[in-house]
Amino acid sequence: MPQKINILNVRLPDDIIKWLDSLVKREIYGSRSEAIRDFIRDYMGSK
Repeated sequence: MPQKINILNVRLPDDIIKWLDSLVKREIYGSRSEAIRDFIRDYMGSK
């Protein structure tokens, strides 16, 4: 069965947004959301 996906709105400081945008601009990630999901997965895997 597919996993249910929820939407979460988050407020982040400008410097983090600029950093996320730089990752997208350099095509490391396709979107801010993709980058954040990846960082969360990494964090959860380290626990």
